[in-house]
Amino acid sequence: MRPPFAHPFQLGDPPSRNDEDADLAVKTRPRTQRPPLYKVLLLNDDFTPMEFVVQVLERIFGMTHAQAIEIMLTVHRKGVAVVGVFSHEIAETKVAQVMELARRQQHPLQCTMEKE
Repeated sequence: MRPPFAHPFQLGDPPSRNDEDADLAVKTRPRTQRPPLYKVLLLNDDFTPMEFVVQVLERIFGMTHAQAIEIMLTVHRKGVAVVGVFSHEIAETKVAQVMELARRQQHPLQCTMEKE
């Protein structure tokens, strides 16, 4: 007589499976990779007014006035500053917006992007 807690399978006897179930247990799911990110850079020039750069940073990059002043001063002192890190499409759009706004206001402000 078998004890009441005994399992109906003998130890070492695997439960029966069809081949499809066995294949599914072995297959691994491929990991999706995160898209690469891009830094948007603002470049210094000697002609674009600082107030315009602050407006661009507030308007296009959604910075507070204090953040915009800090980044503008970094651009002024160091010649370049990272103003944000985005997916390729968003970075490309931000660069185009900055360049268009600068062009319309007849400022030589330059904005570029590079892979992080």
